[in-house]
Amino acid sequence: MLLKKRGITNAGDAEHFLYPDFERDVRDPFGILNMEKAVERILCAIDTNERIAIYADYDCDGIPGATIFYDFLKKIKYENFEVYIPHRNIEGYGLNNKALDALAERGATVVITIDCGIVDIEEADHARKLGIDLIVTDHHLPQDILPKAYAIINSKQAGDTYHDKMLCGAGVAWKLVCALLARRGEVWGVPKGWEKWLLDMAGISTIADMVPLRNENRALAKYGLVVLRKSRRPGLLALLQKMDMNQANIVEDDIGFMIGPRINAASRMGEPMDAFRLLSAETREEADEYAEKLMHLNDARKGLVASMVKEAHKHLEGRTLREIIVIGNPMWKPGLVGLVAMSLVKKYERTIFVWGRTESGEIKGSCRSDGTVHVVDMMTSVPEGVFIDVGGHEEAGGFSVSSDAVHTLEDELVKAYQLARKEKENTELSVDMELALSEVNWVNWKQIEKFAPFGTANPKPVFLFEKVKIAEARFFGKEKTHLELSFDGSGIKAILFFADSGKYKILKAGVTVDLVATMEVNTFRNNRELRLRIVEVVKKM
Repeated sequence: MLLKKRGITNAGDAEHFLYPDFERDVRDPFGILNMEKAVERILCAIDTNERIAIYADYDCDGIPGATIFYDFLKKIKYENFEVYIPHRNIEGYGLNNKALDALAERGATVVITIDCGIVDIEEADHARKLGIDLIVTDHHLPQDILPKAYAIINSKQAGDTYHDKMLCGAGVAWKLVCALLARRGEVWGVPKGWEKWLLDMAGISTIADMVPLRNENRALAKYGLVVLRKSRRPGLLALLQKMDMNQANIVEDDIGFMIGPRINAASRMGEPMDAFRLLSAETREEADEYAEKLMHLNDARKGLVASMVKEAHKHLEGRTLREIIVIGNPMWKPGLVGLVAMSLVKKYERTIFVWGRTESGEIKGSCRSDGTVHVVDMMTSVPEGVFIDVGGHEEAGGFSVSSDAVHTLEDELVKAYQLARKEKENTELSVDMELALSEVNWVNWKQIEKFAPFGTANPKPVFLFEKVKIAEARFFGKEKTHLELSFDGSGIKAILFFADSGKYKILKAGVTVDLVATMEVNTFRNNRELRLRIVEVVKKM
């Protein structure tokens, strides 16, 4: 039944899905359009000792991708290169001419992008004028006009027949490294299969960037976790120790909720190179320094976001809420406003635009859809001159706007919304199957575990437990924001982090409920136990 829910209806597809195989599922990188051309140019640069620049995005896809390329170049003992990651709050996303000028001044003749570049038409032209051969590796959706780069590696571009169009940015970078090693690895003395040790980085990005965990991505995520649990990378070991995490027990949720946010905290709160320096650190001493820094940045990030959300709630209390909500503050960091928008969408069930001001004085923001509108389509239908720049996809986007236009932005978006709105998709809770609490056991868990790793396009199975009687309901944690339920006649606990105390205060001993939950293993303090993660609780009358 769980396979059928995922659209898997025959034995062959089931075999592929349940038992990912590295040799079978990870295809020849030369199947990607322009891979040969990119490889030949990079090999030529290496042979003639040209300066190579790795230009990566500042998030948990670009930074691990940059680390993959750094590790590769270090492995082959190539030293004439540098890694450049733009500052989120000053330079923004993608290539920029000022950075390209600086790279050219330092002698770069080849620039390889990671997780960016596919929409940078003007910047690609500028690179050509500087005498730079630009190799774009990206996974974002191309526009009608492609940048005039030396080579573009992006399986979403027209004419590319590669079987998987959904690799993340670091996944594409890893494929390029695999292709380079296939051509020259033996000559360089790189052991066959060494590239698999880079899967810790590719796996982190595949899960953190929320690409669909099907086909090749499923193999990269699964084997990425295998490598992550064995990795001797000093930066990872230092970070895991700071988070008090057992490396052998790492699962996809640990990447999404623990590792990923700390890597992203570097660019949201300060200097993205700090995250790169952590992941590429060669000594434990250096790794400890940057792990500590990222821990502090993440704590500060959480505090700032909480205060921004609180301020937004206070401001919105006195407003008549329209179909689109625009809110911002010149003091807010643009790197954090996306997290604020996510929180506000859940609270107000409207499409939210949140803006802040960069250190250079630009107004930049993020938006999140409530499901009734494609945010990029809506932004592009606003009259010319309102937005300076927009980007993103259906559910989320980024934008920049002039300081004059920001004051009328909500009016313009409300008008555009009337034309772009659509019927909200049915969000009725989908349940995979009904279980009894007695069926939450290790035998059944072994079957569920075959579906892991879970994520986009492969969500955790959701189970319904009908008419279960609560033995105890308690809120725990420093702020008493987490809920734990125990049940009559069962040792299984159900938990919900950041529970709405108002919504769940009716849950008391003796109350009968229908419980909707996923199953998981809790390894806190190395004590393995099965538990349920609450999705919904409905009190029975």
